[in-house]
This record gives sequence, C-alpha cells and structure tokens, in this order.
Amino acid sequence: MSFILEVHTPLRLFFSGPVEAVITTLMDGEAGIYANHSPFTSPVMTGILKIKDEKGLWKEAFITDGILEVKRSRTVLLIEHAEWPGEIDIERAEKARSDALAVLEAGAFRFETESARTKLKRANIRLAIAKKKTERP
Repeated sequence: MSFILEVHTPLRLFFSGPVEAVITTLMDGEAGIYANHSPFTSPVMTGILKIKDEKGLWKEAFITDGILEVKRSRTVLLIEHAEWPGEIDIERAEKARSDALAVLEAGAFRFETESARTKLKRANIRLAIAKKKTERP
C-alpha cells in the first residue's frame, strides 16, 4: 500500500509522489510512517529523510528542521532546506565541518559553540549522505 508524500521547502517542491514508507527524525527519535498511519503533526529535526518508493527502493536526503503533518492518505513535510546526495557540495560540507571543529576546540563563547555544534551536525549528516551516493528519485 502506498500514500502520497510531499516535501516542501521555501524555494521548491523537493519531492511529491506515491511512497510505501517514510522515516524521519522527530524530537523524540525516528518515526516511520506507512499507509493509513494515524494522523498527527510533529516538529522534524535536522537529519536524514528516508523514502521507500513504490518499487521498494529506499532513497535518502538531507533535511533541516521543519514540521510533519500525517494524514490518512497524504503526508506533508514542510522544511527549511533539503538536498539529494547529488546536490550536496562535499567540499563546502567538509569546510563547514572543519570550521565548526575549530570553534569547538577553541572553547569560544556559549552561543558560538552551540552554533558550531549545529553546523557540525549538519555537515556530518551531509557528508554521510553524499558518500552513500544514493540516486535521486
């Protein structure tokens, strides 16, 4: 059984189509959504979006914070940013990772270290996805 998934960013419709399953990170851990799931709305955290298409193939993408709305036959994800593996700039992600590590090692002010932790997390997720070389659906 399948349902419709829509993934929107402020700049584009990132994904729209029938899927068998979706796995994403909510505030209290990963959640799997399948057809006829109970409706709910929840914040989504920066992480990996896993999409199982109608052929049973899994695709992965990098996503940032947003909100998830699950309805009986349709699931909508509104997020700030999303990238397929082929869209990730590996050099930029590696530089962001190294910059964040430098700030953390320097022991800067609290607001700087918290920002660096966020940047480090995003860079690590991007690099992990890019290295898998998952195809864009």
